Amino acid sequence: MNHDSAEPTAAERTFADAEHMAFVAARTEAAQAALAQLESLYQPKPATDADVIVALGGDGFMLQTIHRFMAQGTPIYGMNRGSVGFLMNPFTTDDLLGRIRRAECAHLNPLRMIAHLETGAKVELQAMNEVSIFRQTRQAAKLRVFVDGVVRLEEMVCDGALVATPMGSTAYNLSAHGPILPLDAGVLALTPISVFRPRRWRGALIPRSAKVRVEVLEPDKRPVSAVADSTEIREVVAIEVEEDPDVEIQVLFEAGQSLSERNLAEQFSL
Repeated sequence: MNHDSAEPTAAERTFADAEHMAFVAARTEAAQAALAQLESLYQPKPATDADVIVALGGDGFMLQTIHRFMAQGTPIYGMNRGSVGFLMNPFTTDDLLGRIRRAECAHLNPLRMIAHLETGAKVELQAMNEVSIFRQTRQAAKLRVFVDGVVRLEEMVCDGALVATPMGSTAYNLSAHGPILPLDAGVLALTPISVFRPRRWRGALIPRSAKVRVEVLEPDKRPVSAVADSTEIREVVAIEVEEDPDVEIQVLFEAGQSLSERNLAEQFSL
């Protein structure tokens, strides 16, 4: 079947036929002022009754909003009242519902992290951008890296490592000299942070279906923490990371400004 003539899915129809909006805003002065403007122009609904959630703030607040409403599955349309705003649309009060109806939708799956602690406990978290593991003290971490049960790095001495999604590849992953990933590339980035040994290893691209396990060597001497987006877990002895295919998040971008286009454009920015 020709993709262009295919009937839209139920998920795609949700925002195209949107009628009711809920607004959430960061606590900054700019975001709160934008919230007051929009609430005076439109009739907001509670998030539980809305077709679309409009998030006002920066990229950090957008990630918070995604996590907050992940289980609800409502599409999220962000407007920039922060600084960079890579995940946000421009802020304007005009024809908001019309722009949402014409928006392009990125369907995203989070990473699922299981952190194993020194106490024997396990903590499970989800991440939209990346799962990172960091040294906790002045001493470098020593890590053993598995991909799908196979040891790929017997010992890596570094400040840490991360697994990034395509959406998150332009964030901390890029700062750590990892690659920018197209949304439809079907891969995740496994990127070291300030690696000392092996000196020539600069990371890997792994299938999105892969399961990564990182074991901490000498955890008593070289403790590490694990971070899923912005949530940190300390005293970790191992983590397991994989994409969660059972959870899908819909993020809306104005026509012609899709997340795929932004990721591509970022590779040519100077």
